[in-house]
Parts: sequence; C-alpha cells; structure tokens
Amino acid sequence: MAVSTCPRVFPSFECRSEPDFSGAPNIGRGDKKPSHGRLYSSRGTVSFHGGLSSLIFRFPPNFVRQLSTKARRNCTSTEPIASLVDPAAEDGVTLVEKEVDRSVGVEGLPKSKPSVFSYDGSLAIHAGERSGRGIMTDAITTPVVNTSAYFFDNTAQLIDFKEKRRASFEYGRYGNPTTVVAEEKISALEGAESTLIMASGMCASTVLLMALVPAGGHLVTTTDCYRKTRIFIETILPRMGIKATVIDPADVGALESALNENNVSLFFTESPTNPFLRCVDIKHVSELCHRKGALVCIDGTFATPLNQKALALGADLVLHSATKYLGGHNDVLGGCISGSMKLVSEIRNLHHVLGGALNPNAAYLIIRGMKTLHLRVKQQNSTALRMAKILEAHPKVKCVYYPGLESHPEYDLAKRQMTGFGGVVSFEVDGDLQTTIKFVDSLRIPYIAPSFGGCESIVDQPAIMSYWDLPQSERLKYGIKDNLVRFSFGVEDFEDLKADVLQALETI
Repeated sequence: MAVSTCPRVFPSFECRSEPDFSGAPNIGRGDKKPSHGRLYSSRGTVSFHGGLSSLIFRFPPNFVRQLSTKARRNCTSTEPIASLVDPAAEDGVTLVEKEVDRSVGVEGLPKSKPSVFSYDGSLAIHAGERSGRGIMTDAITTPVVNTSAYFFDNTAQLIDFKEKRRASFEYGRYGNPTTVVAEEKISALEGAESTLIMASGMCASTVLLMALVPAGGHLVTTTDCYRKTRIFIETILPRMGIKATVIDPADVGALESALNENNVSLFFTESPTNPFLRCVDIKHVSELCHRKGALVCIDGTFATPLNQKALALGADLVLHSATKYLGGHNDVLGGCISGSMKLVSEIRNLHHVLGGALNPNAAYLIIRGMKTLHLRVKQQNSTALRMAKILEAHPKVKCVYYPGLESHPEYDLAKRQMTGFGGVVSFEVDGDLQTTIKFVDSLRIPYIAPSFGGCESIVDQPAIMSYWDLPQSERLKYGIKDNLVRFSFGVEDFEDLKADVLQALETI
C-alpha cells in the first residue's frame, strides 16, 4: 500500500505554516500577508510566500513515507525492558526513550527537526498527526476521508504509479489517509517499522496465520487463548494441510520439542492469555524459535502497547484487537498487526486480496480513542491490581487469576516484561453456576457483555458467554468452570467499583 504524498488541492488553497518547536527564527513570521504559509500543489511542490516567493522545494513522491518509516524505526528500543519503565510513574507507564528523528536529508530540503515526543502518552496523542501526516489541513483532528477510490490527473501519472515512480492511493481496500494515521500511531507505540490495520482482531489473526504458515506447514500455539482463534486453528487451517501443536504457555520444553520434531513456521500466542492471563516468556521463546527459523507473533491485546513491548523483547510481530484498549470506548471494531516492513507487507498483500478493510470512520474512532490510552490504562492497571488483592483476600472467592499477584504462576516473569498488568481480572467465586449467576446479576456497575478494555466495566461468565454451546465436561477440558468470572475494570471511580463488587459478593 502506497501513501499519498501529493494531495490534490485547488491552486488557491493556502495552509498555515507548521508549528516550529526549535525556537529558531521563522522567516516571514512578522509578515501579515495571508500568503505567509505554504501552498501545496498537485505536483508535489511547496511554495513559500512572504519573502520567499521565488523559492520552491520539490518533495520526492515518497517523502511522507520516508519520514514515517524513519520515525518508526527510531521508536524501536533495543534497551533492556527495565529501561523502558518510568520510575516516577506509580503504575509504571511504558516510555520510549529514543527521540524520534524524522530527518532524512532529502537533497534540497532542510532536515526536519527531531520530534519532541518521547513518552508513550505523547505518542498516543500526536504520533502520525502532529509530526506530519499525508492529509494537508489546519484541523487539529485528523479528517475522515470517505472515498472508495482515488483519481489520477492523467494516464502518465497512472503509469508512473504502476511502475512505482509515483506514490499514491489507488483503491479504498488498499489504503486510506485516515487509516494510515491510525497505523502510524500504533507503529510509534510499538516501535514497529510498519502496522497494518484491519476490520477486526479476528480478521488480523486469520489473515496473519494464512499469510505466514504455508500449506502443509506447522505452527505452535497455547492452550489458553481466545476461543474463536482456537476454532480457526483447529478446524479451518487443517483444510490447508496445516497442523498445530498446542502447549501450555509456560511449557518451554514442549515448545523445544515441537521445534525439533516439526518444520515450524510460526509460534502464535497471546500474552497475557484469555481468560486466565497466563504469560509467555517472550524473550526466551523468541530466541528458541529464531534458532530454528520460526517466527514469533504475540497477541498483546490484554497487555496493550503501554504495558508490554513485545517487539523490543524479541517477537517478530505483535497483534492487537483494536476493539479493546486501543479504541477504548466500546464503539468500534478493529485489529492490527505491527512488525518489520517485510513481514507486514507480506501479510498486507494477502489482506488486499481477502478484503476486511477498516472503514475510515472506524479508523477515526480508533485514533480518537488512542489519545486517552495512557490515561485509561494507568487507571485500569491501578483499579484491577487493587481489586485483585481484595478479591484474593475475600472468603467467598476461591481463586484469582491476575499476573500482578504474587500467587500468579508467572508473576516474576510478568514483572520483568510488563510495566503494568492490565484491567482484566478473572476469578472463581465459591459456588456453582447458579451462585455465580446470582453474583453477576447483583452487580450494578458493569455491563454483562463480551469484550473488555473500554471505559465502561464489563463482566461475564465464560462458561455462558463463550462456551455455553459445549457440555460442562467439554468446558472443563479448557479449564472453564461454571464459577469462573472475567471482570474488565473500566475507568469508573475505584471506590464505586469496590463497593459494588463487595455488595454483590454478600448476596451469595
């Protein structure tokens, strides 16, 4: 997918000059003429008026793509994970230490100033937008570009595009300016060269698996995972001759055996997992897989890019259901894959064939949602950890699953590779199916619904919400007991949530 860097605007359209963060004098700043800004032409040139009318800079066709790619590469941290933690933050919000250097040294152009945005909170707000986007506008918010196709001024332009001498959009399924901004923002947070955003998290998972595991190939996955992902791996991929080895998330020995005994193309796992929040040692499994030529993809939806940097830990790809924390308002579906330009391009090629493109209106909602991501996740991290400790100490709760608790089997690992443990807590109440139903129905704040990660708290019984079509004996094979509850804590006041949960527990 090519990014349009040559916006077609009417010749009379003028745009204010970009903000200057360097403190250097701005030539013509005192000029009161309305033509003081830059004029963008359909030929990719920029004319500076007000004292510089004779000076024209010509941008190369892929200028914005060069800038954004350079920015993404410089967001990638190779430092140990401990250096990514802000010691002053109570809940350990992740930061990216390296400054985003957007200078590319294009001949005839002054080098761009380094970005002033180094922390994830600032990147979530401004990445893909303040530091330069392919839509020329004075609007603070990114416009929604509702179009199904893009035109060329003449046939020569079209041929240049087809022969890769000109960058442009072509058809809505292959890319959209609004969608690209969402991809750039996610890339900056993940420290990725490239991001591909799609219509849903499951769309991202299925396209990735089909693109990277060849017919007759082999992949490894884990026992605890989203059920629809398991269904695809167990029932759809075998039609292509693809086999899967399923291992416990912590069973490194089983992973080594699978790698030694099979020609494994991909290790695909969630971390933390759904619904028991098990954690995979991303650094270790990446080293094992890479020695055998296998790729590693981490579904980091439960972690978010703020709590865990899977690519910096060694994974090749990281996947998210943008429906959850990234969108964060329970009002949009989306999925994304981030990683190297090479791998993401390979997945993108298949995506262009299969469809599943994200609507630009949905992309706008994800962009909007991500601007408060760091605030929401910090609150959810804090609320979930405090509630997990309260639930663990309560006599009517048998077991709590949360990686921030010392009782969690991967607690030490989670502390090493995560800076926060997310807003979802799973636990088993002391009772049967009906007792658990009574507890859930007594809650007044959370909605009984699927999904998680939004502003509103959500609660469900996996035995009913996700596995009700299976008999109890089959559900137990996946560890899904009738008294299991999955609670996604939103951003409501902690004291209100605490009182609501404790009152509901008193009813059973």
